[in-house]
Amino acid sequence: MQWDSALYDTQHDFVAEYGKGLLECIAPDASQSILDLGCGTGTLTDQLAARAGSVVGIDASPEMIGRAKQRFPHLAFMVGDALSLPFERQFDIVFSNAVFHWIPDHDRLLKRIRRALKAQGRLICEFGARGNVATIEEAFSRACGEHGYAYTGRFTFPTAETFASLLVDNRFTCEQAVAYDRPTPLRGGEQGLRNWMRQFFAADLGTMPERRQEALLERVEELTRPRLWNGSVWMADYRRLRVVARS
Repeated sequence: MQWDSALYDTQHDFVAEYGKGLLECIAPDASQSILDLGCGTGTLTDQLAARAGSVVGIDASPEMIGRAKQRFPHLAFMVGDALSLPFERQFDIVFSNAVFHWIPDHDRLLKRIRRALKAQGRLICEFGARGNVATIEEAFSRACGEHGYAYTGRFTFPTAETFASLLVDNRFTCEQAVAYDRPTPLRGGEQGLRNWMRQFFAADLGTMPERRQEALLERVEELTRPRLWNGSVWMADYRRLRVVARS
């Protein structure tokens, strides 16, 4: 998927903003090392650096890493695949915010994370839970069908129970796995939902002519307006899964 890093920072900065709450799970310790997995443009990596002796940010998107290096030249960033992490027993903490739902193979992901962690290292992450953005995704799928396109969902949103079981299967001790609703206001007023879709459904929209894209986006707005538009802002139906586990 092609990421627009500038659009991400200006219209979707709520992703990092909500991730700040996850930082509270990490006590400052100058002796610890942290991997920020799926670091995006580096906003949370920079804040993690204040809680650790060393931090590395990794993301699959060259555009995101390029932006992160521009914003925080004093930090270490690299382009890399979460399913092929090159690290072995290197980090005390693997931190990740709003990333795992983009990765279909959670079993392989956890194996690579466990390999990257030191003994008794911790995984601290939050991502989409079962039912996340269901209203938006269902409307988008319906609109695609009406316009002659087949939508294939790219997201993996597990239940807390399913992911906790997978952690145990991969020899983690699951300390916390909690799903919760988090209705999220989208920036941009009337354009908020459209901006969100242009970022997160970019791969699907990219297969369509511009005129067809506009018609489809208008249809999704029509379908979701009764539930998600409150008169001044679009409220995305986010549902999150917060996990803390030890290797």
